[in-house]
Amino acid sequence: IDNLDVSIYAKTEFNSEQMEEIREGLEANVDVSIYAKTEFDWQQMIEIRLGLEENLDVSVYAKKEFNWQQMLEIRFGLENNLDVSIYAKPEYSTEQMKEIRLGLEKNLDVSIYANSKYSWEQMQEIREGLKDNLNVSIYANPDFNWKQMWIIKGGLEDNLDVSIYAKLEFDNLQMEQIRLGLIDNLDVSVYAKVVFSELQMKEIRLGLKDNLDVSIYANPDIYWRQMKEIREELLKESTL
Repeated sequence: IDNLDVSIYAKTEFNSEQMEEIREGLEANVDVSIYAKTEFDWQQMIEIRLGLEENLDVSVYAKKEFNWQQMLEIRFGLENNLDVSIYAKPEYSTEQMKEIRLGLEKNLDVSIYANSKYSWEQMQEIREGLKDNLNVSIYANPDFNWKQMWIIKGGLEDNLDVSIYAKLEFDNLQMEQIRLGLIDNLDVSVYAKVVFSELQMKEIRLGLKDNLDVSIYANPDIYWRQMKEIREELLKESTL
């Protein structure tokens, strides 16, 4: 009906969705031979077809090792004239590709985190730090999980001395208690010790905030609930 060469896609090895994408490519007058292959599913075909319609160099991503979502991220990069070679690699997940693409769009030094050893969440924390001109070298370490990175980044945003807690020995919850203490200008050295759990740290921090003599219970051998009871009793006495 449309004077199209149906022989290109009227083959039993193509399912109806694949046939549809090849037909749409023929109607758009693009070189469907690039994707009219059974190795591509219909969603991959869509991404290649859309790229061809925009005159993009689809050879960068028209590869079976990329799923359609990875192809989409690469296509977005090509549309924005980005150097997609930095992330057009099968070892990057769709989410990792997106984080690198977003960094490139903001002209950030993505080389700092464009490494598959980082999860996409870690990449996001580093990217956001770069965007805010923070010294991300303090936490751009794959051994920090993204939650630890987030707490360190938060401290940098508040101009705190994050070196006190930007240590692998502290988990993110412990880091948060130290960060909160620094925000209140407390002597966090009293509890910024790995021997204290985050709940113990919290009780000591709250005691310091109320100017209590926390030395009475700042002992790792005292369970946090006991610490709380002691703290509340000291607070009661201080108000008499």
